[in-house]
Formats: sequence, structure tokens, C-alpha cells
Amino acid sequence: MDTAPAPGRLTAVCVVHEIVHVVGGEPGEVTAIDKRQVTGAVEVGVLGLAGDTQCDTAHHGGPPKALYAYADEDAAWWAAELGREITPGLFGENLRTSGIDVGGAEIGERWQVGEPGTGVVVEVTYPRIPCMTFQGRMGEDRWVKRFTDHGAMGTYLRVVVPGRVAAGDLVSVVTRPGHGVRVADVYPTMSAAAGRALLDAAGVGVVALEPELREAADRATARR
Repeated sequence: MDTAPAPGRLTAVCVVHEIVHVVGGEPGEVTAIDKRQVTGAVEVGVLGLAGDTQCDTAHHGGPPKALYAYADEDAAWWAAELGREITPGLFGENLRTSGIDVGGAEIGERWQVGEPGTGVVVEVTYPRIPCMTFQGRMGEDRWVKRFTDHGAMGTYLRVVVPGRVAAGDLVSVVTRPGHGVRVADVYPTMSAAAGRALLDAAGVGVVALEPELREAADRATARR
């Protein structure tokens, strides 16, 4: 039996600071991507953190994308690459983690945030897909392509057990489906093998695939 990985830590909790206009967007087009770190414990429910919101609900938010997590380790890579600080929330994330292999998390993997046996439980659902709003936020040339090419997308999370989270909380992997398809395997290109593994796992009830991910798996297997 595989040994459970050592727990990581939640290093920051971030909520929307200000609703801002989308850089380069249509008149009146606004975004809640401006997330900033807050102190103390924050309530988290099935739609995300108290005090947070999403403007583009067609592509962000809802139970399968209640939270967005990004790793300190990946943020540090970008800080070195760009020569600028990547402060918590700059990428629009709600949770900044340390010691958790976000890109290596399996689709459907569950994390516990807090002391073992208590606290919030979340489920890995989708990788983040960068958009032009994100590019406008960063102000970096060809940002969407660069972010995609590097491959450290971060992950969206479903809230399975609500509660409260705060910087400093333990983050522990509590279950893995065992199909082997990681967040990093899903976007930008999913292999036929990964698509089949996800569909097979869903077929026996090991993982519940959201429609967006099921469609991607169907397309991947059709390319074989």
C-alpha cells in the first residue's frame, strides 16, 4: 500500500479585494480576479470562501470550482522567471499551499485542510485554464501561452465538507482514486490513455467527472 504523503501547509487565504474592469475587455466588463491575502480564519462553504465572489460565472465558480489553489513552489518558479514577486492572490487563487504537489494531484483526490480527522475536506476537480482576463491582470506579453506551456496550472477544488480555513492549517491528502490521471495530465492536451483511465474510473464510480472534464476525456479517446 502506498504511504500517504507528508502533509503540507496552507500559507495564505485570499478573497476578492476589489471588482475591477477587465484590462482590454469590453466596456462594463468586470472581474473578481483581484484576490488578496486576508488574516484569520475564513468560512468556506460549497460555493467558496466567505467574502469572495466571481463575476464570470460561466467560466468560474459554482461547486466544482468553489476554490482555486496554487502552490508556493510554482509561484516561486514564476517569481524567478519574471523577476517580480508573485504575492498570494496575484494569480486569482483562493488558497496558496506549500508542500502539496498540486500538479501531481489526481483528479478526484481529496485533501483535508486542518487537523487530521477534522476541518474542511476538498476535492480536486479541474486544472485552471488561463484566459485573457488573467493576461490583463499580469500585464505580461504572451502570458496565456507562457503560463500554459510551463504547465503549473493550479487546481480548482470542490468543497466536500465545509468549515473554516486559515493560513498555517495543515493540508493532508486523505484519499486518492488510484486511476493515476493527474491535474497536469488534463490540460492543455489529454492523452487517449488518460482519457480512457478517467472514463473507466467514472464508469465504476471511483471518480465523478464534471461535464467539462468528461467531454475532454471523450475527445481524447476519440483521437486514438
